[in-house]
Parts: sequence; structure tokens; C-alpha cells
Amino acid sequence: MFIKIFINYILGYLKIVVEGYYIERFINICTNKKILIWNLKRENGVKLYLNIGINDFKKISEVCRKTKCKVKIESKHGIPFLLQKYKKRKIFLLLLIIVAFCIYFSSNYVWNIEVIEENNQDLPNIMQDLQNAGLSVGTQKRKIDTKEIINSIRLNREDVAWMGIELKGTNAIVKVVKADEAPQIIDDTEYCNIVADKDGIITKINAQNGTAIVNVGDVVKKGTILIAGVMEGKYTEPRYLHAIGEIEAKVWYTKTKKIYYKQTNYEQTGREENNYAIKINNFKINLPKGVSKFELYDTIEQEKKLKIFSNLYLPISIIKTTNKETTKVEQNYSYNEALEVGKKELEQEIENEIKNKENILNKTVNTYKNSEYVEISMTYEVLENIGTNEKIEF
Repeated sequence: MFIKIFINYILGYLKIVVEGYYIERFINICTNKKILIWNLKRENGVKLYLNIGINDFKKISEVCRKTKCKVKIESKHGIPFLLQKYKKRKIFLLLLIIVAFCIYFSSNYVWNIEVIEENNQDLPNIMQDLQNAGLSVGTQKRKIDTKEIINSIRLNREDVAWMGIELKGTNAIVKVVKADEAPQIIDDTEYCNIVADKDGIITKINAQNGTAIVNVGDVVKKGTILIAGVMEGKYTEPRYLHAIGEIEAKVWYTKTKKIYYKQTNYEQTGREENNYAIKINNFKINLPKGVSKFELYDTIEQEKKLKIFSNLYLPISIIKTTNKETTKVEQNYSYNEALEVGKKELEQEIENEIKNKENILNKTVNTYKNSEYVEISMTYEVLENIGTNEKIEF
């Protein structure tokens, strides 16, 4: 049925109105004579709207005579009528053919790469790596080996756990799952020490397996051995093992910041102007524009690729450049105001680095001021476990 309708679209079909008291008989005779009619719609029981092919239309004159129905052509459709309509517009028809050819030709290439990262996890430089592996805008689809590209990416990047590439139309859909950064795990059967992963003062040490090298109150540096993976007996040779234990220490987070009394900030006024350009593959055509009327402004550029269907992108894009006007705003702080601003900024920065804020023991603030700025130094004293395993190398 669908194939016959499609053929009639190519050969041409008519939308007609059949009017009379014997509509049902008209339909039955058409069915018996195998005259294809579709999209039937009845109105008031005496009027019937339907589609019929050009060749079949010639056959219904006898049917209309038998059923005493009148027939009227409402509209003509299909390629023959379309060509007849534009036969006097040769330039338009020629352009239409050229555009159709260009679309067909461009459908053999990839004109858009869509990267979908699971849970919106950021994978830096993934587009550049895809390009280096052989997947870039403008590449012929038959030259793209998805398996080879995936293997190349996973071989060169440790942060990719899984990747899939699907070519749909002129769109390459790349799905990526980021690998979790797992800490180095040392097998229980391997010999290792426990060392400090940061500077601190030991407050508690519990050596469950191995020999404690430091004591409570000792100051240690990053990399210092805290619990050695070795046991020494008075009459036996040293015996190596996998050190186990917990080491708690006071550690410090320190940051410094300068806050100037006089600051110049830039704020947007809400006024903006837009400029446009057309990009065909790598060739850019700037549309006529004048000099910006703004003295100070921020520029934002957006590129939108044209597509016919959801995955049939064209090698054409519209570039919109927006200039947002800004103005200088002079900000003058007193000493106390500058001090409060600096303290709040430092508190936020340091506390973002501390995992367990309930283990904060103390906070100290030191300041230095002159005629131009106040310099603030802030230190947090925190209680943390600083031990980490390190394999013993022989």
C-alpha cells in the first residue's frame, strides 16, 4: 500500500471531492476495480474527500456515471506538477537541483561531532584526541574506523573507562565513561612501609603490624617513614612484612591574599549588540557590520550548525558574536572592609580543601598593612590521618 502511494507521488496524484447520494457504492466499485484511493474523509454523508493517482483518475468517469456522483479536482500534487510549476523558473530549478546534489554529496562526510560524557564528567582535550585518532569534522565516513579510534583513545588515555562511537547521518555521536581515579593498592602479601603524606606533628600512633619509627610529639615531613614494614629480633634476622597501622597528626593549611583598598571592577550595563557570520566548512564570511559603539565590552561567540533532520548536519554554521557593554566601577575599601573581604575569601578557599571540617582545631590570622593594601595570612590547624602505604623496594 505504502509503495503504491509513493509511486503515485512520483507519477503525480490529485486531491478530489466526490459528491452524491451513493458514496458507499462509489467506494465499493473503486475497490472492486482495484482503483487505489486513500486519505478518505466524509462530510455530511454526501461528500467524500480523497486522493487518487493521475492514471486512476481517468478510470473513475464511468464509476461516477453509474453512481450519479459529481467529481471536482481540489489540488494537484507530486513531482510532475512541481516541475510544471517551476518550469518557467529555470534558475530556481537549477539551484534546487544543485542544493539537492550538495546535500546528497555532503551526506558522505561527518559535519558534527557530539561528545556525551556520563554524568557530565569533564574529559579535557577529548576533542583534540579524537581528531588525532582520525575522527574530525569533514572526514569521509567510509574512512572512519570506529574500533581503531576507540582503541587509540583508550591506549593513550588512562581516564577513559569505556567509549562508543555511532555514525548517524552526518553526526558522529561519541559516548564516553570516565574512569575513576583509584588510589594505588598494595597487595597484602607485598612488603611496605607506612609513610607521611604531608608535614605534621604526631598526636597518635597505632602500629598493628610493623615497627613504629616515630613517637607522639615528633615533627615529620612528607615522605618520612612512620611505621616500618620490618621486624627485628634480638637473635633473628630482620623479617619484612606488610605494615599496618594508623597515624594521626596535626597538619596546617595556610594561604595568603592581598586586598587593595582601591579596586577597579567591570560590570555589565545590560546593553548588547550582535554580529553574524556564515561559516562554510573552514571558510568564514563576515556579514556587513559597523564598528562597535561600545567603548568597553565583553565578547561572547556562539556557533550553531545547520541541520535538516536531527542527525543530518550540513557543513554550514551561523556564528553569532555578542558584545556586552561593560563599565568601570571603582570600589574603595576601608581597612576593616578589606580585612573582612580577604578573610571570607581565604576561609572559603581553605575549607574547600579540608575533607573533615569537624577536625579543625584552630584558626589563626596574621595581617600586614600599608597605604595600598592589607595582606592577610590565614592558617588552619587540623587533625588528620597522614599515613599512606609505600612499597619497599629492594
